[in-house]
Amino acid sequence: MKLALISDDYLPHSTRVGAKMVHELARELVYQGHQVTVITPKLKVRASSLLEDSLDGVVVWRFQCGPLKDVGKVTRAINESLLSHNAWRAINRQVKEHTFDGIIYYSPSIFFGSLVAKLKKRCKCKSYLVLRDFFPQWVVDSGLIRQGSLIERYFRFFESVSYKNADTIGVMSQRNLDIFNKKTNHRFRASILRNWASIKPHQVSDNAKNLRHNLGLRGKIIYFYGGNIGHAQDMENLMRLVRSMQTYDNVHFLFVGQGDEVQLITDLAAKWQLSNFSYLPSVSQDEFRDILGQVDVGLFSLSAKHTAHNFPGKLLGYMVQSLPILGSVNQDNDLINLMLDNNAGFVSVNGDDDSLLANAVTLYESHDLRRKIGLAGYNLLKKEFAVSSVALTISGSFWRGNESF
Repeated sequence: MKLALISDDYLPHSTRVGAKMVHELARELVYQGHQVTVITPKLKVRASSLLEDSLDGVVVWRFQCGPLKDVGKVTRAINESLLSHNAWRAINRQVKEHTFDGIIYYSPSIFFGSLVAKLKKRCKCKSYLVLRDFFPQWVVDSGLIRQGSLIERYFRFFESVSYKNADTIGVMSQRNLDIFNKKTNHRFRASILRNWASIKPHQVSDNAKNLRHNLGLRGKIIYFYGGNIGHAQDMENLMRLVRSMQTYDNVHFLFVGQGDEVQLITDLAAKWQLSNFSYLPSVSQDEFRDILGQVDVGLFSLSAKHTAHNFPGKLLGYMVQSLPILGSVNQDNDLINLMLDNNAGFVSVNGDDDSLLANAVTLYESHDLRRKIGLAGYNLLKKEFAVSSVALTISGSFWRGNESF
């Protein structure tokens, strides 16, 4: 099949987990025999407003767009609102009746609904929405926007357009599916689609930067957080853990990434005089994988205010490298039982600082336990989160759909 894969972020220009996941999906679909065209924004494009290139056998159409990441909220909202308009203006001459046999679009962002509608109409094909979070619900939960406000209603409109143009919607977990169906009154065809990753571990090359040497961490057990550093993660939650473990001489915390709460974590590190903490800005995907191959524990956090039950993509990066996972989440999140039932990590409820600390200390005290839990996480990855299975699920939805189209 000829498939379009739409995302607001893509490699090689991005360091974000979502961009890596989209590329892994595209590459796997190509491996399985499909032709894949990724449609994605780029800040600077030639005068034609469309740049065509390729990456690992994936055709990429890059359209002109204003900045979406690491900019002010108003600027980002305006530029995201124009995504569908800018994309269609750039690609509409390229799209004929049979250009695509199926459309996959990844959310966030919620602003690709009208582009999908135009593609479906012209190509006469089905679509699959990969829904990774419930925006704008999580920003309402976090108190960043007020429920019932004009801006919430604005975002809800685009959310509804995105849902309406999907023939199938894939959410991350059973509880997310329950929430989605209740919220939408079962109006849409939705099912569980796990996050995904390639299951091939990364081998650190001899030429890779020696993390422990460069940061002076020889002999240290490194607790690593990599990815978005923002409100949804509640980074102060992890910083309290860093402060609580200052008395453990052989422990160091390394945070790598970008986001709205970078200033918060650096300010807290200075205020609390944390000598067991380092922060580095985002690095390339290759450097990120090299770091994962040199650390000991993978950290994550989700805000206690969430009502949805996200599975952060960064966990898959930890699991593929057999890192034990340590984190905390919102109440009743599926992740707690998933990790504990498979012995793949320690997950507690955000706000229970004593449990988070106790779990961190338990991992610190036993190398054998860290290795055992890390291997269990890798086995869970192979069983539940292999990109090959996800690609088959998505492509299979188009075959089933076409039978009744």
